[in-house]
Amino acid sequence: MERPTNLEGILARIAKAESEGGGYTSTRAVVNALGRRSYAPLLLLPGLATLSPIGGVPGVPTVISALILLVSMQLLFGRRSFWLPEWLLNRSVSRSKLATSRRWMLRPARFIDFFLRPRLTFMTKGAGVYLIALISIVIALMMPPMELVPFSAIGAGLALTLLGLALLAHDGLVALLGILVTTSTLWLLYSGVTGS
Repeated sequence: MERPTNLEGILARIAKAESEGGGYTSTRAVVNALGRRSYAPLLLLPGLATLSPIGGVPGVPTVISALILLVSMQLLFGRRSFWLPEWLLNRSVSRSKLATSRRWMLRPARFIDFFLRPRLTFMTKGAGVYLIALISIVIALMMPPMELVPFSAIGAGLALTLLGLALLAHDGLVALLGILVTTSTLWLLYSGVTGS
């Protein structure tokens, strides 16, 4: 099974997961549809969740950061396929809500996909992958304190989304944008905490 290379491809895989089972879709079904070797969606989807209204709910950024940390550590250590704990794989969401969210995302996904293409691929292969994993770990570790600084979690969500998209499409320019957003977000967090 080929890995998805753009957002529309991810949404198509999620649609496949929706078709399985009853009224609910489990994390396991989504992971199986995306493929156990697809790290990019597991950075991208938490980033999108952080940007959504649910990302502003107290405690949610901390839970998301745990998932990102788990995935990024495995990416850093070069695991060929990722592992998630059973409690997370068994979590489920209403199939109708998932379908609604997926349909809502389809038009923006097509717009974003128009700009994605393989370029500066050294940023998304070899040492570049390790750099993205390290940056994602830093973001994950900084997300709990971000709950204390208004709007800083939005920067983390945007950075993760960009890094996930970069890995997905092998787009090094998007990776550089993700690094820039990460740096700006960390500066905002530092300024907010120290009051400088």
